Amino acid sequence: MRELSKRETLTVGLMLFALFFGAGNMIFPPALGQAAGTSYWFAILGFIITGVGLPLLGVIAVGLGGGNLQTLAGRVHPVFAIIFTFVVYLAIGPLMAIPRTGTVTYEMGVLPFLSDGWKASWVPLFVTTIVFFAITYWLSLNPSKLVDRIGKILTPALLIIIAIMFIGAMVNPMGEMGTPTGAYLESSPFVKGFLEGYLTLDALAALVFGIVVTASVEARGITDKKSLTVSTIKAAVIAAIGLGLVYLALGYMGATSFSLGQSDNGGQILTAVVQQLFGSLGNIVLGLAVTLACLTTSVGLVTACGRFFSEQIPGISYSTMILILSVFSTAVANVGLTQLIAISVPVLMAIYPIAIVLMLLSFLHNFFRGYSSVYVGAILFTAAVSLVDGASMMGVPVDSITLFFGKYLPLYGQGVGWIVPALAGGLLGFVWGLLRGPRSQVA
Repeated sequence: MRELSKRETLTVGLMLFALFFGAGNMIFPPALGQAAGTSYWFAILGFIITGVGLPLLGVIAVGLGGGNLQTLAGRVHPVFAIIFTFVVYLAIGPLMAIPRTGTVTYEMGVLPFLSDGWKASWVPLFVTTIVFFAITYWLSLNPSKLVDRIGKILTPALLIIIAIMFIGAMVNPMGEMGTPTGAYLESSPFVKGFLEGYLTLDALAALVFGIVVTASVEARGITDKKSLTVSTIKAAVIAAIGLGLVYLALGYMGATSFSLGQSDNGGQILTAVVQQLFGSLGNIVLGLAVTLACLTTSVGLVTACGRFFSEQIPGISYSTMILILSVFSTAVANVGLTQLIAISVPVLMAIYPIAIVLMLLSFLHNFFRGYSSVYVGAILFTAAVSLVDGASMMGVPVDSITLFFGKYLPLYGQGVGWIVPALAGGLLGFVWGLLRGPRSQVA
């Protein structure tokens, strides 16, 4: 029974790290650090739980649940499996996450170097996204080479750039941590950091990337289920360690950047930091880092979505599907970053808690004897809250419901009102399962 060598495991782990680590992951920690100030360590702890811990659990959950999201979601109900899987792949794929990689590459890797005249034109964004997704398409054509292209080339380059930025911040300190602001001053820094981790989208991405990791391990001759699971877990742990260290470094740079002035977002903070540390060369360094981060994530998402949709839609090959995804993502990316974020946040608030509960249930599967009613109860009660939150953010008139939740539902005001309903639904489902016996069990 063959297992991956330490070098192979490290390569796959670095590939997974790079797939997770997109431009958004570079932007959010510095913004958290600057806003949290002296409360940074509490805030970053909450951020790491959702930004690192949940992706780690997600990859493992997919491995334990049968190797793909649809099999895992099928424990709730076959119809739910189809709907939820398609929603996740569309959200993390061509409708939001993939186009965002191209748009962010333009915003941070190209726009700062344009003259004022070109900044007002639509042409640079159009050209940038065409080139970006053409490269994405080429790198995604052969999934078996994904490990070598990303794990051995792009990831080390990205880590070296981030390390240079962090070392520069340590050698030439920019100042002391500032006073906490906003929610970090008014409420719990830990809870705020926990919720900020949602924005990485990595818990959803984990449900998609799980199949990419599995395929990469299988391509190296690992076919035994136990060895495949162990190899996947080891790679996920390496990726999680990498994410945690990078988040700590980027967050620290943001926390100590208070003397440079407050910024509206993490991109501006990083721009100010690298400008302070490296001068005009800093913008080039940051632009390169952002481009590499976006490209690795884009390739992983296009590969995963291409495999999924080509399997679900008869008559469309993998190569044709990734071409469709690349062209479609190019078109959506030209809508603009602001519009993409405005659309993605409500959808994220609606489906993220469902994904979290599904992952956690997969680890407790044997504990509650695999009763399908536990999955149904927990997911149903979670969705009752999260879907209302998403609808509210979209402007749907559900004020009476949100007011009711705010008055009677614990933790709703902190943004995690779905936790108690999830527990209650799971408990009711367990009681129902005990009453029905083995008939309620799923594999």
